[in-house]
Amino acid sequence: MPPTNDGIAAASRHAFPAGSLKELIEAELYMPFPFLSNSHEPEATAGVDNWLRNCGLTDDPAVAAMIAYTRPAELASYNSPTMNADVLQIVANQIAYQFIFDDRAEEVGRRWPSRLLPMLCESIGILRDDQPPSTLLGAALADLHRQVKDRCTPAQAARWAWHSREYVHGLLYEAVAQTDPLRIRIGPCRSIRSLIAGVEPFHPLCEAAQPRELTPEELCHPAMRRLQRLSADAAVWIPDLYSAVKEQRTGGVINLALAYRYECRCSLPEAVVLATGRINSAIREFERLYGELKPELSPAGVGYVEGMAGWIRGCYYWSRNVPRYADTAGVPATP
Repeated sequence: MPPTNDGIAAASRHAFPAGSLKELIEAELYMPFPFLSNSHEPEATAGVDNWLRNCGLTDDPAVAAMIAYTRPAELASYNSPTMNADVLQIVANQIAYQFIFDDRAEEVGRRWPSRLLPMLCESIGILRDDQPPSTLLGAALADLHRQVKDRCTPAQAARWAWHSREYVHGLLYEAVAQTDPLRIRIGPCRSIRSLIAGVEPFHPLCEAAQPRELTPEELCHPAMRRLQRLSADAAVWIPDLYSAVKEQRTGGVINLALAYRYECRCSLPEAVVLATGRINSAIREFERLYGELKPELSPAGVGYVEGMAGWIRGCYYWSRNVPRYADTAGVPATP
């Protein structure tokens, strides 16, 4: 829902701290999940570096620098602190791949939306039809798809491919939005963000990390489907708070905090307060629904939901310290 006039007025009257925007976020955000990390993080870091090098993706110095600034294995470690090393490596590889793919799609789409089509069509062909790749990025995706099929059940791998195709399609929506950024309101921004968040493709890997498969009744339960949506949204909206400074500087459009700023015509700190309120509501709903559903779940179902909660927690602790969003600490919190 868009913010009410009362909500906008409350944000403008908010008592802002004298510190930075980063401190404002951390004072306002509700985070019930404690910090955890995976003991296999060093191996995952080395594995990502080797995989990207073998795929030829870090031959580009700009890509290598971006990976150093984003620390994909660290994000995987924080999101998935109890995962076995083999699944954690796939998670870390996929995070690294999506950072590279997403940055390139955003750059191309902002300048020439139509030039995205070959890149996106190659990905869909690989994910849907097992077509052979024709680019380095395509070869990396094909190998990632192989890793998933080798480790997951056929049903889990099919869900991974379906969610990954949704993510690819969402990048075209983002490119269209970037052609007229001033018209993007909170509703369309949230819809596009839910596609390009890239979180839901990791849910089947949360499934694969469990000792047994979830039952169809668990996966299709209406409360479980709502938990999946809340997990994906909250997990990506939190980095939106920390990345708003960077996105504003580089001309980014699909960012929850910036959507509040443009629609409500308010300052960035005021927009952050409004966006944080939406995130806090999602996290509290996640907690409430999980508490209601938990008695009905198998141990595998509990582990699966804990994996989704891990994405909310992990994205928060990663966003706080990753160099990619370091500018947030240098912006005053005052409107």
